[in-house]
Amino acid sequence: MPVPKVHSWAIPEREYVRQEARRGRRYAYQSLDPARTALLVVDLVPFFYEGNATCFAITPNVRLLAEALREAGGAVAWIVPGDSGSTQWAREFRGEEVAEMFRRSGGTGPVEGRLGPGLEAHDGDILVEKTATSALFPGSSTLDDQLRERGIETVIVTGTLTEVCVAGTARDAATLGYRTILVADATAGRDDESHNATLTTIYRTFGDVRSTDDVLALVAAGCTVVT
Repeated sequence: MPVPKVHSWAIPEREYVRQEARRGRRYAYQSLDPARTALLVVDLVPFFYEGNATCFAITPNVRLLAEALREAGGAVAWIVPGDSGSTQWAREFRGEEVAEMFRRSGGTGPVEGRLGPGLEAHDGDILVEKTATSALFPGSSTLDDQLRERGIETVIVTGTLTEVCVAGTARDAATLGYRTILVADATAGRDDESHNATLTTIYRTFGDVRSTDDVLALVAAGCTVVT
């Protein structure tokens, strides 16, 4: 079997030019305070690893980001699908069988025991179940409350699927006023085409799209700032 790879990702140059013309720089967020930053890891549970090998490929990058941010005094939030019950919408839209499959996709038991292979929650991490596409949709989880309790102002979004729950969470994060950064090589979509289309939309309207190396550099630079 071929070795899983991260997506071959790109944002059209015209979008970079557009943002540079609007605000005078390519990226909105040129620095961050690690202590006021949270890594959001969305839906990296066994169900999605089984259906999308790209999840295996992004796992090392997610781990690097989590380790760096913890060491810098930031927060790591593990977000898994919760069971929202059998709803008429899901049965009509997805069909009975698929609706039931997705209802159970997050597994059962404590959140820390439901993470995908190679991922591990640490003491002090945020553990969240969500019952909607977005972890920040009102009423879907306790994530927003927990982030605000910790004084978080910047969120770094990773996980799967890029075009569904990752995008939904990133959009709502921006709507709620969080400085939002989506990590292009720490997210997994269905394929390169849909992944890149989502990255372009996020970058154009909701937040920055950066590489793992870029974000690690921002975290390291933030540690050197004297406050």
